[in-house]
Amino acid sequence: MMITLLEAFHWSQLLQPQFYIEHGGLWLILLVVFAETGLFAGFFLPGDSLLFVAGIYAGPLAAEIFASNNEWVNLFIIMVFIAAAGIAGNYVGYLFGKNVGPSMYEWKENLFFKKKYLMQAQEFYDKHGGRAIVIARFIPIVRTFAPIIAGIVKMDKKKFLYFNVVGCILWVSTMLCAGHFLQRWILERFQFDLKKHLEVIVLGIVFITTAPVIIKVLTHRSKKA
Repeated sequence: MMITLLEAFHWSQLLQPQFYIEHGGLWLILLVVFAETGLFAGFFLPGDSLLFVAGIYAGPLAAEIFASNNEWVNLFIIMVFIAAAGIAGNYVGYLFGKNVGPSMYEWKENLFFKKKYLMQAQEFYDKHGGRAIVIARFIPIVRTFAPIIAGIVKMDKKKFLYFNVVGCILWVSTMLCAGHFLQRWILERFQFDLKKHLEVIVLGIVFITTAPVIIKVLTHRSKKA
């Protein structure tokens, strides 16, 4: 049985939100959100797209905790749990940066660590200050390293916790509600089920969320040239 599962698994599945929902449900989603926002090795995990798709499957996911026919109750349940995982993940990243972070600039690069990501997060934090913790939640890769940078520069703990909680709640609630209500609206209006076209949806979300980073890099290179 285990051999069969391993043969069927491919690393590309780690980038597909439906993989986590189908094979681990809410509990695996919590682990992914924690890792992506708290462990620098989790920068490649699908954060935005995973939450968007989780909003589409809010009912089944919430039923793992408490079965309800009320869509608002379902959204609230998974929002509380996922937000808690994100807040905890960011706090772990902050503590990691505060204690180990400075030495990271001397680390050798590998598959899970790229110094350029650390530098990008540093530049982003220097530009936006405490607000970077909130804004970074909506930017892939940057949100993984932002709390680490906050720890490195020894940001006041109370200030960090405030921005951490606000940013995480905004990020989680926005993505979950966007997925849930967009699915319902499109299904009712056009009889088009997003569940059958998740690949296209995920690609769209990845493009939208990474566009600011791509534009920033291209603009920086053109100015440097």
